[in-house]
This record gives sequence, structure tokens and C-alpha cells, in this order.
Amino acid sequence: MKSFAFPLAETRLRQPGDDDLVTLLALSNAHEREIGVTSKVAFQDLVAMSFRARMTASRDAFYISLAEKAPPVAPNHRWFAERFNRFVYIDRMVVAERSRRTGLGRLLYNDLLNAARCAGHSLLCCEVNVAPPNPASDAFHAAFGFREIGRAHLPDREKTVRYLVLRIAHFAG
Repeated sequence: MKSFAFPLAETRLRQPGDDDLVTLLALSNAHEREIGVTSKVAFQDLVAMSFRARMTASRDAFYISLAEKAPPVAPNHRWFAERFNRFVYIDRMVVAERSRRTGLGRLLYNDLLNAARCAGHSLLCCEVNVAPPNPASDAFHAAFGFREIGRAHLPDREKTVRYLVLRIAHFAG
């Protein structure tokens, strides 16, 4: 796996604060098709229980990840928890349309991979929609070396997802 260079080297990531949550929630909910919609309270709870959450200073990109010990708040996290004893799960990762294809996604994922590795995790997990399709996310995850290990249909969300994993020991970021 090749290492990625960042065109936005000056970009600094930080933990979201309370004053950031409304903006990040709006960005998250603007991508309902890809990651679903959530309430303000559920979003605050997700950040509070996260393994790691980071955002850009401009609030145009962020991620929220959960470890295996987080309460299973959604069926996708639960799917991984039923199969693995230790992992980091990417609950949501969003880059605003205007900021895509600038390296922010790679910057966010590299930050999470390094934090997970430092915490002793060896598995990074996520899901990507099959129906409705999300080809940009498919290509992004393939470039990092994620591999599919399962699928599920989520009738309550009218989605079918692919479950992906990346062995962190194999990642050379």
C-alpha cells in the first residue's frame, strides 16, 4: 500500500467542541443518502462515546469512529461487534462537496489509522452502500486497501451495504 501525500499540509485536525456540533450535524445530514440522518442529541452522544472524532478547522470535513466497546447504536457497528473482539469502526466520515478531491479524506483516514495503531488496534472497519451505490466511496476505500467481508440489507433504511475491513498492520501510511 502506498503512502499518500497531502496537498493540504497546513490543515490541522482537532476534536470537535460543543460549538462545532451544529455545523457538523448539518454537514452530516446533508449526506443522508450516503450515511443516513441523525438527530442533534444522537450526534452529540456519538461524539461523546467516540474512540476518536476529528474535524478540520474550516469544519468542511470530519469523522467519528467507535471502538468495539461502544454501545451498539446502529446495526452496522453491531455487525462488526458480533464478529470481532477488537476493532475501530468508522461511523461517519464526511467531506463537503466543495472540499472533495483535495486530500482531506486521506488526511482524516491517516489520522484515524495512526491513532488506532497507537492504541493497539489492528482492524479498521466500515460499510459502504451498494444500494444506493456510492462509487466514490468504493474507489476511496479500495485505494486504501480495504476488503469486503460481508453484506447486509437494511430494510428500515432501504439500503444494502458492503462491510469492509483494513488490517492496520498492513497499512503503511
